[in-house]
Amino acid sequence: MPKEALLIIDMLNDFVLEGAPLEVPEARKAIPQIKKEIEKAKAEGKPAIYICDAHAPDDKEFANFGWPPHAVKGTKGAEVVDELKPEKGDIVIEKTTYSGFYNTKLGETLKRLNVDSLKLTGCVTHICIMFTASDAVLRGYKVTVVENGVAGLAKEDHDAALRIMKNVMRVNII
Repeated sequence: MPKEALLIIDMLNDFVLEGAPLEVPEARKAIPQIKKEIEKAKAEGKPAIYICDAHAPDDKEFANFGWPPHAVKGTKGAEVVDELKPEKGDIVIEKTTYSGFYNTKLGETLKRLNVDSLKLTGCVTHICIMFTASDAVLRGYKVTVVENGVAGLAKEDHDAALRIMKNVMRVNII
């Protein structure tokens, strides 16, 4: 029977903690809602899948896109924040760019779990959330984004991404 999976995207120390290299201050405000979504998914038997940046120290993304080094594999910064740590049985999928699908095992994992719809949480709304949502929609998944469970770097970018996902991709925003 098809089911929904919850994606927790990039809720990593290097994005969430104060003073982090790629700090998204609004991400801290999303933690309580994401925690509720995780608890709800688990109570309903739905998989919680963590999609996490995991870069090499010399990753081309840093130079190509102008990002400071962040979420370097094996560092504390690449770990999920303490409040949302994956538990035994949760799935963690590493990624090296904006979309959770690009060169990852997400697609095959969702097929194996018979997932047909996704609920997205995490950061950054106008980058990893939006590109993952786009790839999901193009693959035929029904996508929902939890508005107060996602965070952007700037309010106007966050709002624009939600508007684009809703009006262009037909993503459900709740």
